[in-house]
Amino acid sequence: GYYADRWKEVLIQNNLPTKAYFDTSDHDPFCMYNYLLDIITWNKNTRRGFIRVKITDLTGKTGESEMDSVAATFQQYRRVKILTGFYQDFDKISKITLTFSTKTLIGPKHKLRILQMRLKSLNNPER
Repeated sequence: GYYADRWKEVLIQNNLPTKAYFDTSDHDPFCMYNYLLDIITWNKNTRRGFIRVKITDLTGKTGESEMDSVAATFQQYRRVKILTGFYQDFDKISKITLTFSTKTLIGPKHKLRILQMRLKSLNNPER
């Protein structure tokens, strides 16, 4: 690893194409693959809660987001952007599953209706 304030000097000295991961994990190869989830909800009432993301690619490989999300407020026709991270990279995604939770044990169960959803790889923005 490199000290955070000196990473650029070390990578530039090598003069070779290099990937640097600043969000790391405790699993080998210690990198996180980050995605930006951009959703617009359709609910008439405001909902506040947490989103977990599960991705499946064309080969059947599945992964669930590993980053602890912060409670977000979902309002009708308002865009919410959520950063998600995975231990593995997904090339061709075939399925995205969202789980909405208020993390309360009592009270009514709420659904979150999605009008539009986009998932963008931050490690590979061309996807």
